[in-house]
Amino acid sequence: MQESNQPQHRSGFVNLVGNPNVGKSTLMNLLVGERLSIITSKAQTTRHRIMGIVNTPEMQIVYSDTPGVLKPNYKLQESMLEFSKSALGDADVLLYVTDVIEQPDKNLDFVERVGRMKCPVLLLINKIDLTNQTQLVHLVERWHELLPQAEILPISAKSRFNMEPLKKRIEELIPPSPPFFEKDALTDRPARFFVTEIIREKILLYYQKEVPYAVEVAVETFREEEKVIHIQAVIMVERDSQKGIIIGHQGAAIKKLGMMARKDIEKFFDKKVFLELYVRVEKDWRSSDKDLRLFGYKQDE
Repeated sequence: MQESNQPQHRSGFVNLVGNPNVGKSTLMNLLVGERLSIITSKAQTTRHRIMGIVNTPEMQIVYSDTPGVLKPNYKLQESMLEFSKSALGDADVLLYVTDVIEQPDKNLDFVERVGRMKCPVLLLINKIDLTNQTQLVHLVERWHELLPQAEILPISAKSRFNMEPLKKRIEELIPPSPPFFEKDALTDRPARFFVTEIIREKILLYYQKEVPYAVEVAVETFREEEKVIHIQAVIMVERDSQKGIIIGHQGAAIKKLGMMARKDIEKFFDKKVFLELYVRVEKDWRSSDKDLRLFGYKQDE
């Protein structure tokens, strides 16, 4: 029987993990080539595990962004930590993202878990534009002591430094496998999910202090027509005072929020959008198992 000259198809899960605010979401969006993950300067902006799929005829790479690793203070953060831990379980390639600012011994117990991984680990030191060569060499040495099996690559996601060598190395590490998803798939998430993420991103950018962290967004209506999408979304808060802040004086704040979100949603779907926003108080939803299940942070036991 004559052997085929066709290269074997390769597929794999490439999972990004690391502490909050090291640039995982910026990196994820660069690797996927689509804006799937929230990017703001605030910590803990990614709450879910979000997959972005890159397809070529010979390969399918399923990238997975995860919440920043942290010591949980309430049930929502416990669920976020579980998403990060789950990324260690099914990775074909693990990207451990750090930066030049944080100390390597932060969250050592999680680093030790990474050290026990059997799959290839690429340790990415981000934001190298914020340091000098001497400090970077010292940092690489410290990380090599902590994770001797990891390949270390200094990068700058913001200025796209070392992105092509990183992509090439990831492709080399992807194992032979048939595709996991349809070849035209971009993500495992439904359209509604990205609407909630865009609205939540604008809340993180527009409002101050603790208010954004007490907020969740749910799409109640998503009706797509040929030239327009009609969306009704509810913003959940934990307190009446937070509801007042989100709405603002004579509705000015929520009107501005809706305008900012609508522009990005139209850009995302390449369609005209009618967006209606409402605010509802859902007391202590971040510590409620029922609400966390409703918002997709917990699975039924």
